Amino acid sequence: MQIKETTSEGLKRAYQLTIPAKDIEAKIDAEVKKVAPQVRMPGFRPGKVPANLVRKMHGEQLHVQVVNDTISESIQTLMRDKQLRPAMQPRIDMVEGYEQGKDAELTVELEVLPEIATPDVSGLKIEKLVVPVSEDKVDEAIANIAQGQKSYKDAPKTKKAADGDQLIIDFVGKLGDEAFEGGSAEEIPLVLGSGQFIPGFEEQLTGVKTGDEKTITVTFPEDYQAAHLAGKEATFDITVRQVKVEGESKIDDDFAKNLGLEGLDQLKGLIRGQLEQETAGLTRTQMKRSLLDQLAAGHDFEVPAGMVDAEFDQIWAQLQQEAAREEDPAAALKEIEDEKDDYRAIAVRRVRLGLLLSEIGQANGVEVTQQEMGMLIQQAAQQYREEDRQRFVDYVRSEPLAAAQLRAPLYEDKVVDFLFDKAEVTEREVTAEELQAAIEADETTEDKPAAKKAPAKKAAAKKAPAKKEAAEKEAAEDKPAAKKAPAKKAPAKKAAAKDEAEEAKPAAKKPAAKKAPAKKAAAKK
Repeated sequence: MQIKETTSEGLKRAYQLTIPAKDIEAKIDAEVKKVAPQVRMPGFRPGKVPANLVRKMHGEQLHVQVVNDTISESIQTLMRDKQLRPAMQPRIDMVEGYEQGKDAELTVELEVLPEIATPDVSGLKIEKLVVPVSEDKVDEAIANIAQGQKSYKDAPKTKKAADGDQLIIDFVGKLGDEAFEGGSAEEIPLVLGSGQFIPGFEEQLTGVKTGDEKTITVTFPEDYQAAHLAGKEATFDITVRQVKVEGESKIDDDFAKNLGLEGLDQLKGLIRGQLEQETAGLTRTQMKRSLLDQLAAGHDFEVPAGMVDAEFDQIWAQLQQEAAREEDPAAALKEIEDEKDDYRAIAVRRVRLGLLLSEIGQANGVEVTQQEMGMLIQQAAQQYREEDRQRFVDYVRSEPLAAAQLRAPLYEDKVVDFLFDKAEVTEREVTAEELQAAIEADETTEDKPAAKKAPAKKAAAKKAPAKKEAAEKEAAEDKPAAKKAPAKKAPAKKAAAKDEAEEAKPAAKKPAAKKAPAKKAAAKK
């Protein structure tokens, strides 16, 4: 095989490979001899079919197989002889005009990884911000749990219903004088002020007492899901069966036992552990940011454009998806377009840091063990249906690139832990708010558009690398699952009545779900 280098510019390389026709023919002859004993043909004893007939029957198939195998071997030889370290999969093209009996000519284009001097990891200094979990925080979290376990008790018959009270009501909905289908129900619980029913319904029940009967008038929203009711004015004849007031939620051993625990001490221990895990994740995020900033400041080398393009494409796809969910998608898209160059700079930083961490890991013997890799594969396989899991496992084990992508986040975490051990770490106690503020403030100019702080959503897209996000997710994902109280089943009679009225009941306007606070980007690259 002849190798001719055609390009050597920066990290770009290109070669022209020529595989002599005689080498290909020799390999085809060898394959013919190998398969001949298994060929069956009428008129010949098994294994005695002449080679020229075998070649006539299977020559084309064998030729394709040999050419493909020879190309693969030639690429491996090129990489070995030229000591190339491809940054990504090389582009391989067969020169037009090839046919059997002629030399095969290939062009190979690739980018190589840069030569990085072994980084000096001495002298790293990291401040570790620690948030102690106070008893007040534990008690506050338990109080929130208790708030979600509300119970109600019957109020005196003279009690006038107010916001926060629960009513047990029967109602019949009418359009004009005619009751409409699905507009009636019995023994429906309604907490005044909850926003569970359509606008105007709950407000008109303020002040009712047990046993009261009242007719109210409401207008269904224009966007109501039942088209025959949307925008229509309706009346509801209501009977108040019972006014209930919120019972006291006493936080004691019995309260904890109702949650499936042994007692209050165990509940406090679980909550304290959960809060400690949450703050530990944020602390690690803050430490990793500081570490990566120091590494980025001390190293500047050329990075493969193909890797940058791939990283930028992931960032850009995420940004576009988030922009599409904004109230004004066109404006959001224009805003990110204006900052496109800044996001590409983020991609460059991520790639550079990824290569740097890889180099540090290799130079210091950091590795992912076979046992750890096996656990990673099995965990990833759980995302698939049971019948597809083994196929996924086999795919990862047979595809080096897929295995490398799965391995990368864990490998990076291990390198980061290695650097934490090497660094001079000082601890400082702070509040949770101070820790969060430190994470938000610890942004370099490379991590946000110049002279302009990115909105929270953008920041998340920019700072959480798709390929290197395992450590960043710890604050949000590595929390022990809190034991929840068993869901209380509604009595059969009430559940049935509620279901019958589901289509057109005034409760169809559900209270807006409370959104979790937007997660800050955990670590930047």
